[in-house]
Amino acid sequence: MSTKRTAPSSPGPRSSTRSSSRARKSPPSAPDSVAAELAAQLNLGPKSAQALVAAGITSLEELRSLGSVAAYVTAKQHTPAATLNLLWALEGALSSLPWQTVAHEHRTSLLLALEQYQNGG
Repeated sequence: MSTKRTAPSSPGPRSSTRSSSRARKSPPSAPDSVAAELAAQLNLGPKSAQALVAAGITSLEELRSLGSVAAYVTAKQHTPAATLNLLWALEGALSSLPWQTVAHEHRTSLLLALEQYQNGG
């Protein structure tokens, strides 16, 4: 004798609070939209762009004027969890190279420049 299993009945209608909060999703805040714009423009990831915005670097022009090393140090002060991958990404954004290429081919020169910058030179 075979028994047919029935699917559990679906719960009743969801509360209107939950569904209406999704419907009324607010537009991204100004820092979020700036970060998204930077990420798209510079081919950076969202976390890299957010670290820049947190540091007050909101345009390609500002990044260019600072340079990748100074921008990295500034961003690291505001986002302590930032890693050297941010430095590679910033240099890649300025040189139009993939961050992986920068990490592989320019690592030593960037680390020396970072050390010199941090030592006040």
